[in-house]
Amino acid sequence: MANQADLILLLLIMVDLFMLATTRIAAAVRASAVQGLLLALLPLALSAHGSTSHLAHAGLISGGTLALKAILIPWLLMRALHKVAIYREVEPFVSQHISLLLGAVVVGVAFWSSAHLPALPGNAPALLVPVSLATVLIGFLIIVTRKKMITQVVGYLVMENGIFVFGMSLAREMPVVVEFGILLDVLVGVFVFGIVIYQISAAFDHMDADVLSELKD
Repeated sequence: MANQADLILLLLIMVDLFMLATTRIAAAVRASAVQGLLLALLPLALSAHGSTSHLAHAGLISGGTLALKAILIPWLLMRALHKVAIYREVEPFVSQHISLLLGAVVVGVAFWSSAHLPALPGNAPALLVPVSLATVLIGFLIIVTRKKMITQVVGYLVMENGIFVFGMSLAREMPVVVEFGILLDVLVGVFVFGIVIYQISAAFDHMDADVLSELKD
């Protein structure tokens, strides 16, 4: 079962890098849904590995994660994408190749840094901390290297997914109410982003975040 958790964590890193490299916004949103599915499977794998307290607890987390991160939030983002009818990052701040290179560097730094951190309590997989740190940093890279606001929302979700992965290392101590509170915060955040995206598109007929800096009183 430890191998299953490690496989899920490695797949998370691969999806992170794909979202960082792609310029197709719809593909990034679909990849976030795949990442949500992997995150839904992670608590079950960790429960079988003995890293979470109860299977029922892990099942509740998995069910909520599947509903929000793999289904509802990607559906909302795809709906917003079709409304604004913008499907590619035509001129990102950083090119695909450099973005992927930066992502590889970030992953290396995350694994190097986590090797110097104290070991996690219990028998949590060794990949949990480096993958969570790499996911947070890659989410930040997506936000700062992309112009389209929907892609930046995806970056925000990736950052939160990294925090979620790290939270799994503390699943024995973290009450389920707090965990669902985190998921609810993400859902509310995406709703707010969706409203802002729609209003900006309707008012200015574009979705480039850098153009907003040109607005004057």
